[in-house]
Amino acid sequence: MCLVRPVWKAYSSPSYSPIISTRMINCILLSVLVSFAYLLVFLSVSMLQPKDTLNAYFSSSQDQPQSLTEIEHIVFGIGSSLNSWPARRDYVKLWWDTQRMRGCVFVDQPLSSLENNTDSHLLPPICVSEDTSRFRYTWEGGDRNAIRIARCVLETVRMFNNSADEVRWYVFGDDDTIFIPENLARTLSKYDHRSWYYVGAASEIYHQNWLFGDDMAFGGGGVALSSSLANVLAKNFDSCIERYPHLFGGDSRIHVCVLELGVGLSHEPGFHQFDVNGNALGILTSHSTRPLVSLHHMSHLDPLFPNSTTFSSVQHLFSAVELDPLRILQLSVCYYRPYSWTISVSWGYTVQIESKHMFLRDVLRTQETFRPWQNFGGLASVYTFNTREFNPDPCKRPVTFFMEYVSSTYGTITSVYKQAYENCTYEPISSPRNIEEIRVFSRRLDPDIRQLKAPRRHCCDILPTTWTGGKVMKIGIRECKEDEFIYMQP
Repeated sequence: MCLVRPVWKAYSSPSYSPIISTRMINCILLSVLVSFAYLLVFLSVSMLQPKDTLNAYFSSSQDQPQSLTEIEHIVFGIGSSLNSWPARRDYVKLWWDTQRMRGCVFVDQPLSSLENNTDSHLLPPICVSEDTSRFRYTWEGGDRNAIRIARCVLETVRMFNNSADEVRWYVFGDDDTIFIPENLARTLSKYDHRSWYYVGAASEIYHQNWLFGDDMAFGGGGVALSSSLANVLAKNFDSCIERYPHLFGGDSRIHVCVLELGVGLSHEPGFHQFDVNGNALGILTSHSTRPLVSLHHMSHLDPLFPNSTTFSSVQHLFSAVELDPLRILQLSVCYYRPYSWTISVSWGYTVQIESKHMFLRDVLRTQETFRPWQNFGGLASVYTFNTREFNPDPCKRPVTFFMEYVSSTYGTITSVYKQAYENCTYEPISSPRNIEEIRVFSRRLDPDIRQLKAPRRHCCDILPTTWTGGKVMKIGIRECKEDEFIYMQP
């Protein structure tokens, strides 16, 4: 370092002029040269520094891409009771995989040794809920078990948040909630679990949403919380519950506590609360282009397939789920111009043929095959989607073919549908009732994240058939071409 002191020379004159020494000038020049050299070196190093390294330096961990969410990343909390579990455990057994899944079924009292040991290797572990008697519950005529069910969030997070295996999501449902695990995992892959997400769907009934909240994830359809949100929520969950003794259900309590953290609902139509009774065909055959994630209240619905029980019909549906889970219930519509037929394929469930031309927007309206959850009229019979009449005369309804079986050969999946016969008269040539069987050919559906975020309906074609006396129709399902429209071709 140069320590410079200016030298002043005195004159006889009353004013003085400073004179800078040669040493000071040299030090200044040296400092400038050193600074310039340092700048050149810095710029050279910066230019040689890889862009990726710089991007990594300035990027936070939140910006890093994540892999697809797998079933192993999800922990389940299932609300049940000593009374309901024996009747509903078989439904859970349909979708639970002990090798890949983690979670617990929460009951109010310990099960007997017989109930707890029978087929226990095929079911989630049983956990007895903590005592909730200290919390107030003031909903007149309600069930204070709602507090216990809400606290499944807290108890599940406590149980698994220090797990050696990564937990990305906590998912909660009832013991009669049937999840499609592959579809659940793929749906949640759209969201970054490192951010706060509250995912689910509202009820199908306007009145239910008006009463409990149309921005609430209804518990029967399932509630998904990203692990980052669930961990924060669990810390003060009890104090939040204490503020809301007047609410009805456990899902309402989860909802308000999430709201207090400033988080709103990310709506996913694949979660199905199913607040309806009777025949669910209309809702299932107009399913969203989003994957089917859950079904609820199956015991309140008619069997999904003819000549079967409620349980066996769900079991039959799962035979298609096993081969192509992401395509289950996905609707494709095509037209048969010679007879002006409108054909809709709800994959793995039904094929329906209308013996008339229908515009696509009308086909997509939900057939009102079901009854309201409650029968007091007014808003109770108002749905949250567009409906169309389900003709009381079976012979004036679309001809429906139900899935018989699904098989796969060399990558091609074949699903076979048989007609549900009605005692109707028909013109032997122009009526679709002349067809006995429909065979649908497709490839396994495997959309990436981009396609999941912006799904597009698949197209279908009527395929030529060898002579079968007009009894068999063949249909192919494929991705639509870029500029292809779904309408009756001229």
